[in-house]
Amino acid sequence: MNLPLDPVMLLSVVNMNLRDRYTTLSDFCKSNDVDEEDIKRRLATIDYYYVEEKNQFT
Repeated sequence: MNLPLDPVMLLSVVNMNLRDRYTTLSDFCKSNDVDEEDIKRRLATIDYYYVEEKNQFT
């Protein structure tokens, strides 16, 4: 999957997929062959962090 470079757009795409299709961030990353740590790092630049209990970045 080609993820957006812009962190705000990335946030939207990832959270939408977590809400609609995947039960964990790991599942999303494995299914789409993307690096989980890279997503976390990129979203941290805009102060969003993965909350496992909510299964979303907040």
